[in-house]
Amino acid sequence: MRWFGPEGAETISAEADPRIGGRYHVAFSTPDGERHDVAGVYKEVVPNERLVFSWAWRTMPERESQVTLTFRPDGDGTVLILTHEQFFDEPARDRHHEGWSGCFDRLERYLLEEAVA
Repeated sequence: MRWFGPEGAETISAEADPRIGGRYHVAFSTPDGERHDVAGVYKEVVPNERLVFSWAWRTMPERESQVTLTFRPDGDGTVLILTHEQFFDEPARDRHHEGWSGCFDRLERYLLEEAVA
């Protein structure tokens, strides 16, 4: 809840049941006051290695895509690889790239703050 969403977003709610067939739902608002809801189903769950889940916006459920998160040990840390695929079109792909980039910038700041605390 502290870092999910594009730059400037505020997470309103987040629920996750990370098991095969489990569902997740995240809602956030952007600085312009718009609410965004995304949800999906976990397709693959390998603890500490891999998560694969569907991704569909509440306003466009027919445009379902797929997200794969792969985790690899790297010294004292972890390398996270995100693959988001099966987009409806190139503009959707580009908007998600921007959103994920902001999300990971926020995650990096959050992790740095936690390391200092």
